[in-house]
Amino acid sequence: MNTDPKTEGITWISPQSLIKLRHDASKLPLQNSRIHARQGGAYMSSFKGRGMEFDESRLYLPGDDIRNMDWRVTARTGEAHTKVYREERERPVLICLDLNASMFFATRGSFKSVVASKAATLLAWSTNAHNDRLGALIFAGNDYVELKPRRGKSAVLDLIGKTCRHPAWNWPNHRQARNSNQALSRLRKVTRPGSLIFLVSDFRQMSEQAEMHLINIAHHNDVVLIQIYDPVEADLPPAGNYKVSDGTNELQLNTADKHLRQQYRQRFDQRQVGLVKLCQQHRMYTLSITTQEDVLASLQQGLGVPASKHTQFRTRR
Repeated sequence: MNTDPKTEGITWISPQSLIKLRHDASKLPLQNSRIHARQGGAYMSSFKGRGMEFDESRLYLPGDDIRNMDWRVTARTGEAHTKVYREERERPVLICLDLNASMFFATRGSFKSVVASKAATLLAWSTNAHNDRLGALIFAGNDYVELKPRRGKSAVLDLIGKTCRHPAWNWPNHRQARNSNQALSRLRKVTRPGSLIFLVSDFRQMSEQAEMHLINIAHHNDVVLIQIYDPVEADLPPAGNYKVSDGTNELQLNTADKHLRQQYRQRFDQRQVGLVKLCQQHRMYTLSITTQEDVLASLQQGLGVPASKHTQFRTRR
């Protein structure tokens, strides 16, 4: 990894920079009574609240949430049963951080991986400030690091250390095919009902199987999809010839073709519509952050947290 101090915070991020974000955690409260997230990009809704732990199964009653059906007991007894949960003293917060190859890109501001790491760390410090348990899953290709939920500053520092030392930062030498399905399958297995889950990714090439894992996770949890994207992923740059490289291969891109520009924008819009529709249908939340935006301000705005007078909603130039 190139750790040139001049590119710190642009193409890579240091543990020290992420540790300093602790001071901003108080500006991003995650209490369910104060925070509202945009559900499917259409309307605002409160999080359910703290974690719920399975207590017992009982006969299904009219008005019970069908998502809590205990299908095993129902099949065994021949009568509809539902699961009953009791509130835990603290709510597990799980942060799922995507460091796949497509995250190491930006034409303006900072790499998507840097923006995502900042967002994940701000959420982690906020979790610590409210004494909730913090867990994480950091993934890239077939490499993923799992951190079990626990309380305390050490949990955040562990997340920061594992993030900054992940082999994905050794791009372009570390290049693996995206495998979101494997990461989300693992997340589904370790998530307890009532958790608050933040998935920070660019959501490129999401397979149907990966989406099914997300849908199942959302049945008993609050799921927030934080999409990171570069402005050029939405619109091609001004008309001209551009040299494009992935670190190994190069090609020339002519952006003067109006038809090409229109198709390019339509593909991005279709992907956005698909993500919003997924959230609307399955009670998930979504917000977007571009590579040139202030991460804290974008999180506050996307989660419906009133900004303090000291917080500036600005765009990096």
